Parts: sequence; structure tokens; C-alpha cells
Amino acid sequence: MTYRALNKRYNNMKYRNCGSSGLKLPLISLGLWHNFGGKTINVESKKVLFKAFDLGITHFDLANNYGPPYGSAETNFGKIMKRDLKNYRDELLISSKAGYDMWDGPYGEWGSKKHIIASCDQSLKRMNLDYVDIFYSHRFDPKTPLEETADALHRAVQQGKALYIGISSYSSKQTIKMYKLLKERNITCLIHQPSYSMINRWIEKDLLKTLNKLGMGCIAFSPLAQGMLSEKYISKIPKISRANEDSSLSPKLITKSYKEKVINLKKIADKRNQTVSQMALSWVLRHKEVTSALIGARTLKQLDECLDSLNNLNFTKIELKTIDIPYNERDHALYVAFGPYKNPRYALSVVVEHGGSGSSAAAPIAKKLFKL
Repeated sequence: MTYRALNKRYNNMKYRNCGSSGLKLPLISLGLWHNFGGKTINVESKKVLFKAFDLGITHFDLANNYGPPYGSAETNFGKIMKRDLKNYRDELLISSKAGYDMWDGPYGEWGSKKHIIASCDQSLKRMNLDYVDIFYSHRFDPKTPLEETADALHRAVQQGKALYIGISSYSSKQTIKMYKLLKERNITCLIHQPSYSMINRWIEKDLLKTLNKLGMGCIAFSPLAQGMLSEKYISKIPKISRANEDSSLSPKLITKSYKEKVINLKKIADKRNQTVSQMALSWVLRHKEVTSALIGARTLKQLDECLDSLNNLNFTKIELKTIDIPYNERDHALYVAFGPYKNPRYALSVVVEHGGSGSSAAAPIAKKLFKL
């Protein structure tokens, strides 16, 4: 049976302008990084996608290598797009990215024009789309001139394959340079997609100020730190969880110290009539510079819980101060190394060399912890 969207889908969702642009994003956006891969999309994931749209989530975020296997999330989304969402295309904001490893050989990753243009074409084909609304450079490439990456992004817009351009995990300095390069090509860099959570706060150093100054939007990925900012790991590692699967979250992170901190966060959340996950999302969205928080819901229950975070977005000074107490750079270094990157040496290179999803303060700690 073909999906039919609810008539009242825009009644409750809140939207924010993306930086100084006229484009609005929902405060909660749905990422298809996990849970939407495989040969076929599972029934629950399809329900999550449809219910998200029924509740006003208009933004679905993908990338070329989302899955697993690589490309499968876009392929599965493309099937749904063709069968169920085709008539709603003008109500949807669909994004994709290029930059991480996707296919074999020297052109299968990073920021060359060869990779970016080919990846964009492949993504459009998989998703049954003529264009994406936002196309991202997924990561900074230290071995390719930013001018070349900017040329490739410019070409995607000029050829009608993307309406807007974004960047992900670029440092403040790299963001400013890319913004200027795109401006020289008569394109405004619309949005930045950094990792940001109570555990991973690297963007607070200078990136948020930079985005505000440039008029760029910000959509935070991993606001729940791959599920660490929830109550699911307090007792034990659930069978169905990222830590148990050792996919984007290493079980090495589920320590006694971590559990104690989550228990303390739960005490604050309880007084706010929220779960830890809801409070974590509200905390990210407290910044006016953050346009949207990007979630990855495995179930309808998780989706509903995340959306309920919007019922309380205000924090007292005491709450914010208390939340800050458990945070330290050692936890940050551990998360960067054993979180989504799953590679301590690469994660450290991000921290030290490229200024991406980590802070320089975490670098010496990471070196000592992992003897790099």
C-alpha cells in the first residue's frame, strides 16, 4: 500500500532558518547513517521514515557510503522515494555527501573533483533523484587544494545537481577559507555539519562564532554520542545496540566512570521531566547557531522520545553548570578515538592536523592513552 502523509504534519514541528538564508530546517532532522542499510530496508525503519515526515521532519540526511554496505542506505531510500515519497519531493529536504571511502582505488574517497563529481552522480542515481537539496564535502582533505574541492562543489550547483552546498567536520579556519572560495564562485556555503554533544564539544572553541559571523547554519550530528547520552547502558550493554555490534561505538567506552556520569545526568534530566537523551538534544539546540539536531532512530519509540525533547528547550544557569561538571578532555579523547571514527590514529590526525571533530586540548591526552 502506497504511503499517504498526514494532513496535519506541520502542526507541531518547530523550524529554524539555516543561518542567514531563507531555508528552514526542522529542529530535529532524521539521519539515515545506520538502520537504513542492507539489501532491503527493514519494516521498522520504513515506519520511522514515514512517521518522521508525518510529524513534520522534512529533512532526511544521507551520504554516499551510508549502510552498511556502502550505498545501500541511498538505494533503499531511493526505492521509497520512487514508490512512496515522489509526490512529496518539493516538501522534502534531502542531503548527501562525498569524501569518505566509497569505492576501491585512488578516486574512491577524499576531496578531488574526480571523486566528488562521480560520487554526486552515483548518489542521485541510487536515490532516484534529479538533484539533492544539500550536497556536502564530508571531510576536509589535507592533500587536495581546497580550491579544487570548491570547484567540484560549484560544478554540482551549476549542473543543477545540488541546490545548496555544505561542509562537514571542517575546522573554523578551514570553514572560513571554504566559505571565501565558494563566494568567489558566487555560491554561499549554506551549512556546516559537525559532531556535537555533551561529550564532544570541539565546536564551542571557535566554530560556532565563525558560523554565526558568516551567516552559516549548523546541523549537529551524533548529538547523543552514538547512544552514550542515554540510559540504555547504565545496567549492561543491550543486545541490540551500537556498542554490542561494535559498529560506530566501541564497548571500550562503556566504563564504570561513564555510567556514573550518566546516572548524574539522569538526576538533572528527571527534574526537567526528560530522559537523558531528551535533555542531550535540548542542550545541543540551546544554541541559536544550531539550526537542527540530527538523530538516528532505530525504532518508533526512539523517534517519539527524541521529538519530545522539543517540549523543554530552556535551561537554567544552575542546570548548565551542573551538566558541565562531568565533562573532561579525557572522555573527549576517548570518544573521538573509539566513537564513530573507530580508529585512534586517524581520529588523532583529525584532532591535531585538521582541526576537525576534536579539540587540540584532547590531542596530548589521546597520544598518551593510545601511545601514538
